[in-house]
Amino acid sequence: MKQLKFTVYILLFFVFSIPVFSQSKGIKFNDNWQFKLDSANTPNDEGLAKAQWREVQLPHDWSVELNFDETSPSGNRGASLRGGTAMYRKYFSLNKSDEGKNIFIDFDGVYMNSTVWINGHKLGTRPFGYISFRYDLTPFLKFGGQKNELLVRVENQQPNSRWYSGSGIYRNVWLVKTGKVHVDHWGTYITTPKVSNQLANVQVQTKVRNSQSTAVKSSLKTLIYNPEGTLIKTLTSDLSVPQNDLLVADQEFAIENPKLWSPGSPSLYRAVSQVFVNGKKTDEYTTTFGVRYFNFDREKGFFLNGEPTKIVGVCMHHDLGALGAAVNYRAMERQLEILKKMGINGIRTSHNPAAPEWLDLCDKMGFIVMTETFDVWKAIKENTPFNYNLYFDEWHKRDITDHVVRDRNHPSVFMWSIGNEIPEQWGGEKDTTGRTIARNLVNIVHSLDSRPVTAGLNHVSPENNLYLSKALDLVGINYHHKEYPNLPAMFPGETFILAESNSALQTRGEYLMPSTEIRRWAGFTKAKNGGTPDLIASAYDNSSAPWASTYEEVLKPVLKYPYLSGFYAWTGFDYLGEPTPYPFPARSSYFGIVDMAGFPKDAYYLFQSLFTPETVLHIFPHWNWENGQDIDVWAYYNNADAVELFLNGKSLGVKAKQGDELHVQWAVKYEAGTLKAVSTKAGKVVAERVIRTAGAPAKIVLSADRNKIKADGEDLSFVTVTILDKDGNVVPKANNLLNFKLEGDAEIAALDNGLQTDLTPYSNKKTRNAFNGLALAIVKAHHKKSTVNLTVSGEGLKPASIRIDIH
Repeated sequence: MKQLKFTVYILLFFVFSIPVFSQSKGIKFNDNWQFKLDSANTPNDEGLAKAQWREVQLPHDWSVELNFDETSPSGNRGASLRGGTAMYRKYFSLNKSDEGKNIFIDFDGVYMNSTVWINGHKLGTRPFGYISFRYDLTPFLKFGGQKNELLVRVENQQPNSRWYSGSGIYRNVWLVKTGKVHVDHWGTYITTPKVSNQLANVQVQTKVRNSQSTAVKSSLKTLIYNPEGTLIKTLTSDLSVPQNDLLVADQEFAIENPKLWSPGSPSLYRAVSQVFVNGKKTDEYTTTFGVRYFNFDREKGFFLNGEPTKIVGVCMHHDLGALGAAVNYRAMERQLEILKKMGINGIRTSHNPAAPEWLDLCDKMGFIVMTETFDVWKAIKENTPFNYNLYFDEWHKRDITDHVVRDRNHPSVFMWSIGNEIPEQWGGEKDTTGRTIARNLVNIVHSLDSRPVTAGLNHVSPENNLYLSKALDLVGINYHHKEYPNLPAMFPGETFILAESNSALQTRGEYLMPSTEIRRWAGFTKAKNGGTPDLIASAYDNSSAPWASTYEEVLKPVLKYPYLSGFYAWTGFDYLGEPTPYPFPARSSYFGIVDMAGFPKDAYYLFQSLFTPETVLHIFPHWNWENGQDIDVWAYYNNADAVELFLNGKSLGVKAKQGDELHVQWAVKYEAGTLKAVSTKAGKVVAERVIRTAGAPAKIVLSADRNKIKADGEDLSFVTVTILDKDGNVVPKANNLLNFKLEGDAEIAALDNGLQTDLTPYSNKKTRNAFNGLALAIVKAHHKKSTVNLTVSGEGLKPASIRIDIH
């Protein structure tokens, strides 16, 4: 029996959000940038030179600021938003006291083809838009208050992506100051080769670099803190670091009765590495880590800390809805909070390395991460002529190495994926390129880390070249739910992870009947009509792409077969671009379990009923229809034996799930009034839910996810706008035009409503239509303490205001 066992590999991350002079962590370098853009698709220095500079704050995504454009070369799979060529510029000065230090600039991600100069000196180019990188500024800087000029040129020539990429310096930038002897970039690697509930052996590998022309004697002190913040170990090593070179220092220790990391208890330790020369501290570097052990069993699936654990995951693209691709910690945290409440314990970073903060949050909140490097290797993919395949030969080794070294210590990272639906899967004996590349990439990963390596395979066949490479530790299956029962026979002795599943299609609050009819939709164009005239999909679990499946079609076998370690559903949230099955004006996806504004679709409660202990009783659809219309009423429930449905006080019968059923349903002849569901267990009421026929839109209600936010120039409050009738019922088809006004020292970062075809540009921060009774305002703090008031109004509606305190 083939069995894969892996011991915890622990996180490396810099706690960048704390503005301290623990110098290797860096100082945020996001303010006071200038920006200019030439949106022509072909790079043109003359056009860029004519563009006007304007002030921006990083992280910055210029594409999301533009109008949706049917003629954009990105196509609507790129959200119909243009790229182009841009230049960023920042002037800064350094004190005389900084002279003699090493000074670096760290970019967490620039999309794409970025070139950086400091004071006229070219530092380098990085084509890959999702990789983090560092440049040494030290030899070219001016000190003593003199002005330094930093320039970054960015080219986003489209189409180069199958989804919305965003454009620009869309992740954080850091200025890092160290002494001449310091911890190297991503210079710690913490592993636990032996772990049990009673004892964890921990090894700390630290790369200490000496940038001087003479060898240096130094000491390395590593302080270990437990999850409560108590110092539990101090490790000290004397080092002799060669000139202009680095030394790898190995330290080890044991933790008795360790607090093991898991999704339910994501306990985090902290290692603080201090470098001293002649008794003076020259660098300090913090690494947060977790302790856990796991294995994949061919027959029984995934085990974490000795316990059988089903990975219940979702795939996530990197954009943040109305905010575009620009990284924001709170926006990412909100997404993960919503997913956690749904019962999700896993994230796949589709199809690229994530922002460092995303993995920091997965560590802190408890998610089992499959982190992916590439969506394409050498072969071109789906008419994206400017994709990464142009750079693969030259850059793949550097990029995958940087990805693994940056992220290999995150306790949330359990699997590396070397590629998604790579064209080199095909070819058989006539073209074995995929086998060679797969072996090469897996060897690189294994040389850096020993966690399992997989890939997303949509050619589910023993003839798949990536499978035939015999390099993959896990066989990652994309779609093909009908083959799940046959996988052990197709791939003898292998272990499985469903790397990508579902691609169900849904529009929040829209319902197509009969609900028992499954719609397989894709490829509609203006010449090839299909779907519905208003470009919606059904929020019953009865629509998917043709290659894909509904949620229940995947969940039933996942729950049945232990050898399926888990799954990553496509996708957790709707995202910009790839609006299968529809053409423009559709510009964002229908795949999410949650819409792009963060409002759950009905399937959210299916997952919640299966994978959380919370009592769930969710009935749908809404109750505003034509008299006499035949309506399918569904209920997701748990912690109960059965559900009884009532219409205007009359029982429509008791239903209970039978066999592998995951919902119950009734065929109901519509009449206005009150629909009530009651779940019971052993004859006792567990839960009740009521839906009433709503009247005309009458008033607005506002609710904020947080009424107090930080005055840090980044923090966000997400304000939900709900349209109610005079009796307080949500109006399910209310699409009123809303006006937004913010008073106080803050700004509206963006407005949204979750509708995939809304072409209102996100640069419009004053008006937006509600969609099916809901809208969203995102309020962003400035740097001053203040109280702000958001007022939302609309014609014929009683307005509403909400107060947000910024402290």
